[in-house]
Amino acid sequence: MAEALRRVLNAGCAARPGEDGAAGPPLLLLGAPRSAQTSLLFAAALEAAGEGRGSVLFVTRRPLQSLPLSTPTAREHWRLQKVRFQYPSSIQELLQLLASAHEAPAPTPSLLLLDGLEEYLAEDPSAQEAAYLAALLLDTAAFFSHRLGANGSCGLVVALETQKEAEADAPHLALLKRYFPAQCRLQPDALGLGQHCCLRASLELGKLSPRTEWSVSFLPCGEMKVTPWLAQASKLSPEKKDSSAGSQSLTLGCDNLPGPGSPSDGILTSETGADSKT
Repeated sequence: MAEALRRVLNAGCAARPGEDGAAGPPLLLLGAPRSAQTSLLFAAALEAAGEGRGSVLFVTRRPLQSLPLSTPTAREHWRLQKVRFQYPSSIQELLQLLASAHEAPAPTPSLLLLDGLEEYLAEDPSAQEAAYLAALLLDTAAFFSHRLGANGSCGLVVALETQKEAEADAPHLALLKRYFPAQCRLQPDALGLGQHCCLRASLELGKLSPRTEWSVSFLPCGEMKVTPWLAQASKLSPEKKDSSAGSQSLTLGCDNLPGPGSPSDGILTSETGADSKT
């Protein structure tokens, strides 16, 4: 999953030499409420679906309210057909889903995504339950990797919403980091002046790996622009930033956008019309 997310932030750049078939380490996606976690998860799902290594399993507590139907990748309906959604409404249903994964007749996924881990842990906040769920997630991804065989490995990413920027109140964060050596943090970006919503994404694949950072800006029309952090931090004028050689952009759908005070998780759509986590 770490590789799928990296390619999203690099605007679809291919894997680096020697990384073909590698999903990367299990990754924990951290961010405060309404920090576009769901948007990035779905973008990663579409990215992985286009790699041709298998389907994508997207697990979330409730159906997404909207999908980015205006993105170039989302217009390719074959990608959406390869993303399978599951909606366990409780931690017990989630555990049952994971424990019975080996019995599922569906195609083996190359990417397992879980959105809203904090909602499941809120039902049983014990450290034992958090450790059991994390271990079961890793075991399920390992089982999928075994079934994929020579076709590659199954990536895993889990989104955990934190209540404060310092992450001090995140449930069992220190424990979860033992299971997820890679983390991507989403923080407000003070340099994103004039943007509808601007975030700083920091990706660390492990203790010995260098940190890679991007500025992720959401404009009022729904466009998502991703810029390497060094280019963003150079404090160029907006005109020069837009023409910077390191700038990458990805356009998201403009339908059902949140208000000026709301970031971007509301830009994802589904035909179900059900409410989504924001």
